[in-house]
Amino acid sequence: MTTHFSALDYVVFGLYVILIVGIGLWISRTKKGEEKTADDYFLAGKSLTWWAIGASLLAANISAEHFIAMSGSGFITGLGIAVYEWMGALTLIMVGKYFLPIFIEKKIYTMPQFLQLRFSRGVSTVFAVFWLLVYVFVNLTTVSYLGALAMQKIMGVPLIWGIFGLAFISGVYSIYGGLKAVAWTDVIQVVFLIGGGLVTTFLALNAVGGGSILHGFSEIYEKARDHFDMILTQGQMIIPDTVDPKTGEVLTTKDAFYDLPGLAVLLGAMWVTNFGYWGFNQYIIQKGLAAKSLNEAKRGLVFAGYLKLIVPLLVIIPGITAYVLINNYSPEELSVMIGKPIEAIGSIGKSDEAYPWLLKNFVPAGVRGLAFAALVAAIVSSLASMINSTSTIFTMDIYKNYMNKNATNKQMVFTGRIVAFVALLISSLAAQPLLGGLDQAFQYIQEYTGFIYPGVCVVFFMGLFWRQATVNAAWWTAIATFPASILFKIVMPDAPFQLRMGYVFIILVLIASVVSFVDKGKKVQSACPESFMGKAALNSGWALIVAAVIGIILGLTLSKPLEHLAFSSIYMFSTMLAFVGVILITNVKMKVADAKAIEVDKKIFETGPIFNIAAFGIVVIFTLLYFLFW
Repeated sequence: MTTHFSALDYVVFGLYVILIVGIGLWISRTKKGEEKTADDYFLAGKSLTWWAIGASLLAANISAEHFIAMSGSGFITGLGIAVYEWMGALTLIMVGKYFLPIFIEKKIYTMPQFLQLRFSRGVSTVFAVFWLLVYVFVNLTTVSYLGALAMQKIMGVPLIWGIFGLAFISGVYSIYGGLKAVAWTDVIQVVFLIGGGLVTTFLALNAVGGGSILHGFSEIYEKARDHFDMILTQGQMIIPDTVDPKTGEVLTTKDAFYDLPGLAVLLGAMWVTNFGYWGFNQYIIQKGLAAKSLNEAKRGLVFAGYLKLIVPLLVIIPGITAYVLINNYSPEELSVMIGKPIEAIGSIGKSDEAYPWLLKNFVPAGVRGLAFAALVAAIVSSLASMINSTSTIFTMDIYKNYMNKNATNKQMVFTGRIVAFVALLISSLAAQPLLGGLDQAFQYIQEYTGFIYPGVCVVFFMGLFWRQATVNAAWWTAIATFPASILFKIVMPDAPFQLRMGYVFIILVLIASVVSFVDKGKKVQSACPESFMGKAALNSGWALIVAAVIGIILGLTLSKPLEHLAFSSIYMFSTMLAFVGVILITNVKMKVADAKAIEVDKKIFETGPIFNIAAFGIVVIFTLLYFLFW
């Protein structure tokens, strides 16, 4: 299913590459005689404005796994996969109000650095290694592979050349210029990815609607009604799991419930995924850490929340549209609609080929180059962010801690560049062997990053807010995270991975809580700080405990009858409520705290009317979307 660009397409795409690389290198320049400092290279000199933060967050987030893999999930399962985007918007509000202010207040560079400040270097190192492995062997490999797959399907570029080509484009300016080059080129990339993404969506809908985009949306809604269910039930939809990469033949199938298990997307580990990704993920949160002020950081995150709300329009609706076109129109009808001979239209062998198929058949010459530039913009911006964050974590948490404690700015920047290059090389070499046979690579990313997110959430949450949490609690939680995830994978191989993540989360909360209460550690006498004081906090804590008990009772009563909706996920939700409740109550009631407990001024959590109104708008839109597409 390869095709060749027109000369105009190549010109448009080539101009995009020259523009991005040129701007990236121009931003990276330094004045004669000056050297980049670690602050410049890893945190952009703390110069980012709210709109640059929001744009860069979206650009780092939206990548090949969205345009290719999430579109593929839209093709095969439908709008339900949008929960990752819409719940992400809600999560950004909480991260902007409660998490990011503490990170900025403590002037940290990396997430492991916060763990070292709050707990110990050992805990910090465990998570630093976790993240480095995930970035290199999951995130970078997946983005590189899916981007190269798109180039192969659309331009006819051999897969391996596409992988290394994308690595070169993203690496040439990000390795040299650091976060500043990444963030400001992201502002340009967002214009391409939103504009180009909308072009593809509108042209495909226009074709289905016979010249009307609104009629096209109505058509795909009527012809693929099951693809607009946000809550899937067990057995509702059987989809491909693995396919032959050469023939496209389906080798195994699975229940779509495995990926989107009913109510678990609202009550279960989807919260863990989102908090782990948006709150404690280095290549995401690093953009907020680089803000010129705390207020700019908060506004940047809520702006990114609105951008997240429109992502399904760019990537999932095209996937559903491709599904309707392939399954409701004969080859002859498609030939007439597109204006191409049947043999030139091609087919969709794997779900992840849906977006390239649309781009090839429904976007005209010239515009196709622009739309493809949008796809590559998403890929390159994500790769650049991941590369920079990989080098930041290694340099600040491994190199500076263990190899050269007195490293100069020059040595740290040089090390960061070397590490970025090596990480990019390893991921490029590993991409095809790891991912060649998967049908939905988006789910691969979610499942295997889910191996560490439960531990990440528990450790960071108690590190940020729980005064009684001890280093041993963090240590044992960190150590137990990966083995517990593997154990549940072995013991419950057929259970949806979101349910397994939820069970791991419950176990880790119990470990963290028991160890924190039993371990005397380095507890000291400490009056409750003003940020945690007050009857309101205490009442809220008890209310959450009561809600958690009610949730557990409902789970015991209804889990079996509502098994087809994964109602057992309410146990995880109840555990999360109880955990927060215990933290609020003990922070107020207990007169001792861990010696390294975080003390902050409650004023950093205050938000102005602009943030509050914008946040309320996101909540309202989220509620309406689920009301319409439940």
